[in-house]
Formats: sequence, structure tokens, C-alpha cells
Amino acid sequence: MRGATHARWAVCAAAAALVATACGGCAGGSDTGAVLSSSWGDPQNPLEPANTNDVQGGKVLDMIFRGLKRYDPETGEAEDMLAERIETSDSRNFTITVKDGWTFSNGEPVTARSFVDAWNYGASLRNKQKNAYFFGYIEGYDKVHPEDGGKQSADTLSGLKVTGDRTFTVRLAQKFSSFPDTLGYNAFAPLPRAFFDDHDAWVRRPIGNGPYTVESYTKGSQMSLRAWDAYPGEDKARNGGVDLKVYTDNNTAYTDLMAGHLDLADDIPASQLRNVHSDLGDRYISTPAGIIQTLAFPFYDKAWNKPGMEKVRTGLSRAINREQITNTIFQKTRTPATDWTSPVLGEDGGYKAGLCGDACEYDPAAAKKLIEEGGGLPGGQLKITYNADTGSHREWVDAVCHSINNALGQDRACVGNPIGTFADFRSRMGDQKMPGPFRAGWQMDYPLIQNFVQPLYYTNASSNDGKWTNKKFDKLVDEANAETDRSEAVEKFQQAEEVLRDNMGAIPLWYQNGSAGYSERLSDVKLNPFSVPVYDQIKVG
Repeated sequence: MRGATHARWAVCAAAAALVATACGGCAGGSDTGAVLSSSWGDPQNPLEPANTNDVQGGKVLDMIFRGLKRYDPETGEAEDMLAERIETSDSRNFTITVKDGWTFSNGEPVTARSFVDAWNYGASLRNKQKNAYFFGYIEGYDKVHPEDGGKQSADTLSGLKVTGDRTFTVRLAQKFSSFPDTLGYNAFAPLPRAFFDDHDAWVRRPIGNGPYTVESYTKGSQMSLRAWDAYPGEDKARNGGVDLKVYTDNNTAYTDLMAGHLDLADDIPASQLRNVHSDLGDRYISTPAGIIQTLAFPFYDKAWNKPGMEKVRTGLSRAINREQITNTIFQKTRTPATDWTSPVLGEDGGYKAGLCGDACEYDPAAAKKLIEEGGGLPGGQLKITYNADTGSHREWVDAVCHSINNALGQDRACVGNPIGTFADFRSRMGDQKMPGPFRAGWQMDYPLIQNFVQPLYYTNASSNDGKWTNKKFDKLVDEANAETDRSEAVEKFQQAEEVLRDNMGAIPLWYQNGSAGYSERLSDVKLNPFSVPVYDQIKVG
């Protein structure tokens, strides 16, 4: 997720008038407990499911929506949620039956049309949804979302048909055996008629079908969510709600946690890792998550995309002392990456230790030789761009630059280029204004190797922010998706990774644990395999 890999809410002026509650422990609108407060970051765009592809917005969508599938908070396995049945005989044509008895929080029933209308909206070129690409498997996508400046010639996907109040069919443009497992991703969430009838009002105060409702949001300050008492799911909130407090510095969030002004901080800063165990004891959580940190390149810049630059990119990879950085900066809460996925997938699911080979092994002499053979650093200096508000990025970017500078024997060959906020960082990325490599952390949307490979590196994919493109890579991904045998599909995706490696389309840095710390007021605090707190299961008091 888009990243981490994996909501940007550009609030209308009227939204700023909403008054957020100030107290993290005030009583909620539910009889299941009090309200907890948690650290958060402002999303960039409205919380439309098909327009949210980053972690902060994804947290909210996970709280206010439920889709056809849901990923088990313990195992990450895709399980039926609103799907009563998903049937296929050929991995291309699917019949989906929606469970009865579900409604949105405004009382409107969730029907087959709630999904079909939402997916058509998300796919449409005119709606400019960042996750439109996820509907690209469905037949007719080329008409509703043509590439290369083409004119939209259809309003709806020809592959979607409502066949009853609770049934609809999906026809894909090609076989995709894992398609049902992708349907827990937020882009596939249903939408109520209220979204279409008064879109501006919905954006100001989203209406979903999950265990929480949005009470208020003040950009730059707080979003207040409250438990929905009439929620019909088994995962009903065990607290009264969550106040998501905006922080632009995770060190400040940690300080507030220690001072009793915050209940939950889900991004422990690197500078606190040495003392977090003594500070919090068993109220500190660090668990493996489906997250990988990478350095992406601006392939839209000819200086980074000319012949020979693959040697420079590979040389930079070899100049980075991953083990030293993960040990000293992150206190072993990160693991040096040797492929482009995550160990959370397991070997059967697509993780392959060592796939990167020598290209990811630290060797300063080899690094310098490769960079020189490739023509040297464009402009003579490397600027690594990152957002400075979350994630302890300054520390590790400085360490990466120090490692590269040592390899090249130059003091300022590599420098950090901080951007103040994540939202601004993402905007510059989308505007293709990166002056060099940039951090591209990825939090999986769903636990499939396809999700680590295709959205990030396939030509024109939704999160291919560097605009890398390779026909051989694309062909292998298409073949992998068409495979009905899981092991064969995984092998094809790994072959695509090898193409990515040989061209060093992005530098894998390290796999990341999810981390969090919480106050004595809370219990039953857990992180799911996506590193997101399982908010609905937290008890307060």
C-alpha cells in the first residue's frame, strides 16, 4: 500500500468546521467501553476506497468498511466477510453472492449493486481514482480507463453484471486464479447510494458498513471515530471508539505516550528502540509484518534511465551496509532484504531468500567499480528524498548516505532530501518531481506475492511511482496471473523478480516489523500482519 506500503483526505472547507473531541478517554456512543487515543498522520486525499493507497488512510478504511473478504488479523488469510459465496469454474468468470442482513451505518442495505456501482466508479478514468488499476483485470477496463491519453468510451465495466439483489457476476479479461483473495483490499469496498447522491457531503463525513463511524475530522488535528452499535458483524468494536491524533513527528507521539497523553503509538521511533523495553515492558509490541522498505528511482528522468544506469543502480545497492543499519539504527527490528517481497508470505507464498543475490550484498569496492562503469552519479550527487514526519526516515537515510559516501570515498556524494509531510511527499511523487532516488516503503494490501510485484513494477501500475517499465517483466506477471496452479504462479512471479533484479528497478533495503506501544489503560492490543493495530479488539480500562 501504497506505502506502505499501504488515505489521503483533502478535506473540503466545510470539513474543517467539524469539531473534533479533545479527550482520548471520553465516553463513546457504545456500551462496549471508553474511547482510546492513537497516533496517526493526515491522509492526502478524500477517504474514497478507490482513491486511498497509503497506510494512514488505510487504517481508517479498515475501521469504517467491510468488504467481500477480510484478512484474518492473526494469519492474514483471506476469509469470507460479506461474501456468502464466490464461485468459478475457469478462474475467469466468477459469480458472487453477498450475505443478507448487512447495512451501511445510515441504514441502507448492502446489496450486489453496492459493490458493482463502487467498482465502476473506482475504475472510471474521469473519477481519477488512484486505485483504478486494481479493476484492470475486469473485462471492459480498457473502455472505461484507456491508457496513453485515450478517450473514455464507456461508463461501466462490461465484465460486471448485477443478476439479483445479492448476486453479481465478474468476467475478467484473462484468468486470474487469485482474484477472490484480492477482494479484501479496500479498493473493492461497497459504497452506499449516499456516496453518489451527495458526494461532497459523503466526503466530509464518510458513511461505511464497518464497526466504526466517522464522528468528526479536523485536518492537522484529529479524526474521531465511534463504535457503531448496530454493526452486524462478529468483529464488533470492544471499545467506544478511537480518536486518531495527528502527529508530524513520531518522537512527539512517543513522548505523549510516556506522559499519559496518548494511549497507543503504532510507530516507535528508531531513537527510542534502545530504551523502549525498559520504558514499556510488555506494553511494547514488535511483530513481523508484510512491509518492505526500498529505494525507487525516477525513471521518467532520462538521467536515471539511460543505458548503463542499471550498473549505477546496482552499484548503489552494493554500497549499502544493510546489516549494520538494521542492527544499529533499528536495533534488529528490521531484517536486510534479499528479495522484493516479505518473509511474512512464507516460501510457499512467494518469499525467496537470496533471490537478489550479489546485487544486495555489501561490497564497497564492487559498488564503486559498478557506479564508475555505469557513468557515475547523475549530476555528480545523489539526493535521497523522504518524508520527515513519520517512520524515522531521517536516521536511516543519513546512514544509507554515509555508507554510500564511504564506498565512493566522497563526503557529499549522497545527501538526504527531506520533505516536511507525507502528504507533500506523496504529491511531489505523483507530480514526478523527484530529483533522484526516493523512499518507497510498501505495506502489503493482501498477502500474495502478486501484490508485492505487480502494483509496484508493472508498466503504469497504480503504485509504480518511479515509472519503471520492462516488457519481459510484464509478460511474466501476466503469465503468473493466468496460472491456476499456485506453485507455478509463484515461480513465474519470482522469474519476474529476477528481471527486476537484473535491471535494479528498485533497491530492496529491509523487511520491517510492525511496532507499537500502549498505555496501561489498554489491553488486548495486537498488530495484524499489515502492522496496523486491530482497533476493534482493543479494550479500554
